[in-house]
Amino acid sequence: MSTLKDRLTADMRSALKARDELTTSTLRMALAAVGTAEVAGKAKRELTDDEVLAVLTKEAKKRREAATAFADAGRSEQAAKESAEGEVLDRYLPKQLADAELTELVAGALAAGGFTGKAQIGPAMKAAQAAVAGRAEGGRVAAEVRRQLGL
Repeated sequence: MSTLKDRLTADMRSALKARDELTTSTLRMALAAVGTAEVAGKAKRELTDDEVLAVLTKEAKKRREAATAFADAGRSEQAAKESAEGEVLDRYLPKQLADAELTELVAGALAAGGFTGKAQIGPAMKAAQAAVAGRAEGGRVAAEVRRQLGL
């Protein structure tokens, strides 16, 4: 079992004992998503820490998008709940890069690969995503790559 999954389970049990309903329900949801990812495919398998992190990132993104949608619909109470769940998940995610750090990493990846034009956006994105290594959302990385390539 991965150490991140163990940590999620231990934290969920602690939250359950402390009667912290928000943390308990959020971690249960996260562990359910990890379990679903483990049984996806032909055979059940244990996920690595990186794969668990990818699942948590996806769940956190869902919470942010849902909070925005609820806020736009005027349902502030539900938006606050989604935001709070996102904050619980953020405790387990790596710290997000600042804009200046993202710009620097993307510039380095583009220079190292010699990417210059629109035709090379796919390989440029792949190189930039590898350099960022999950510390920034894909949308932010894509926007920075397009900006630096002049698209």
